[in-house]
Amino acid sequence: MNPLISIIIPYYKKKKFFKSTIKSVLKQTHKNFEIILIYDDIDKAELPFIKLTLKKIKNVKIIINKKNFGAGYSRNIGIKKSKGRLISFLDSDDTWHKDKLKKQIKFMKVNKVDFSYTDYSIIDKNEKKIKIIRAPKIMTYRNLLFSCDIGLSTVMINSRLLKKEKFPNLKTKEDYLLWIKL
Repeated sequence: MNPLISIIIPYYKKKKFFKSTIKSVLKQTHKNFEIILIYDDIDKAELPFIKLTLKKIKNVKIIINKKNFGAGYSRNIGIKKSKGRLISFLDSDDTWHKDKLKKQIKFMKVNKVDFSYTDYSIIDKNEKKIKIIRAPKIMTYRNLLFSCDIGLSTVMINSRLLKKEKFPNLKTKEDYLLWIKL
């Protein structure tokens, strides 16, 4: 199974971390992906850096917002432009383990699920691991109402689920609301 994965990355003033983010995508053992970067900053000062960083990567789309819409709205733009059967979200200051896509695809196929997420680590500004958030084996709607430990950059979802539901146009917790709706 070698499905196309659409990796949606909203970008707003994360120059310090962005090269590490992209390196973690390029190191993936699952290589059938497209990167959709949504540049969400009316100040275009970092745009040349972004273009240079992504220049030699094939299957990349850069979408430039005319104004700052926020991460949720920008992700919706990326979803509309995506071609993958599966979609993964990655914030522009996060990184992935090299087998993230491969293992998650396998897990979803074996368990016949359309939505999955993983454990993740919280690191400090010196890249020291300060906390690990463990994904429970099963997440219920009721449990989700009390706490959202679903790390957005760990999510993989079947694109057909996002045809009906979108990220709400909020500046924060937009992902939490979408997970509840789904």
